Amino acid sequence: MAAYPVRMSIRFTAAQRRARLVARHGLGGPWPPPAGPVEVARDLVALHSTDPATVYLSVAARAPIVPGDLQRALYEERTLVRMLGMRRTVFVVPVEVAPAIQAGCAEAIAANQRRGLLALLTEAKVATDPAAWLDEVGDRTVRALAARGEASAATLSADEPRLRTQVTVAEGKTYGGQINITSRVLFLLAAQGRIVRGRPGGSWLSTQYKWSTVDNWWPGGLPSMSVAAARVELARRWLTAYGPATVADLKWWTGWTLTETRRALAQLSTVDADLDGGPGVLLESDVDSEPEREPRAVLLPALDPTVMGWAGREWYLGGHAPALFDRSGNAGPTIWWGGRVVGGWAQRADGTVVTRLLEDVGRAATRAVDAAAASVRDWLGEVRVTPRFRTPLERELVG
Repeated sequence: MAAYPVRMSIRFTAAQRRARLVARHGLGGPWPPPAGPVEVARDLVALHSTDPATVYLSVAARAPIVPGDLQRALYEERTLVRMLGMRRTVFVVPVEVAPAIQAGCAEAIAANQRRGLLALLTEAKVATDPAAWLDEVGDRTVRALAARGEASAATLSADEPRLRTQVTVAEGKTYGGQINITSRVLFLLAAQGRIVRGRPGGSWLSTQYKWSTVDNWWPGGLPSMSVAAARVELARRWLTAYGPATVADLKWWTGWTLTETRRALAQLSTVDADLDGGPGVLLESDVDSEPEREPRAVLLPALDPTVMGWAGREWYLGGHAPALFDRSGNAGPTIWWGGRVVGGWAQRADGTVVTRLLEDVGRAATRAVDAAAASVRDWLGEVRVTPRFRTPLERELVG
């Protein structure tokens, strides 16, 4: 009989996984904090940006920054960029990671977005050839933006009036009706990697971004990668930051199909992991355990990359999901201690940061949580933050 090689399997307990999480996600101490926003983003692969406050609070929880540091990296140094990525979600990512996210995730989203928009344009009978019409509108919009350098959607609609073309969505539904195609075309162009969300029109909490050309970040355009190479690169980066983990975790985080996920992993040198009896995977070059670090109380914002990093969360979340997540699976503000979620927090209208522990963590940890809450309150100053997706505990704490 032929002898077949046996894959090595390394056991990782939940405690060992939490130790890796603490070390790699900057949640323990004493530790040398990342130098700034770019280093934090690299450590976590990407920073959630659906809610603008998340990016700032995620970085501030791990590095000594002020809002201006992140704004400078995004809009002046342009070492970070805000883009559409995994699971059709907006992220802030280091510029060197953007090509992998574009080819590995955004291009597929753009293709789906284009098909949907073409269906609406066809139904509206905007032209005899809706595809050519859409391409022309997109090209002229990009040229108008290039001429200005940066512009709002309203300004671009004035430059290219066809952006105001109306179509019917969700006909017969209470939320349906006539809409302009402006936001859908701009979303498509961003998903295609042709334009970029630039500086917000208001404060750093604003979601009203001006648009900018890709050339402002990458002269000559966003570097291209093959889909296969991009997915392998993303899988490698994610396993470095979030492994060991399950195939289902990577599939969920990227938004890929199971086949696409397995194909990307097959191109990496990995080993099997026994995750307290469940199957997992990690990079063959990254099998060492992390030593446990001194616990540190950390208040992470809603949708922080750490709490949203895995599909299977019991090993760090326990039974706290009903209080800390909404019905769509969006995480609210969380309190961490020793690599575990132990409670939640919120900011009230008067600026007070209020907390609630959902389990007994002892007096020392409780004092550390109080100190961390005071630090967040001081960091925010006059700024008031309300998560875009409200969760049961956050609502209750606000009162």
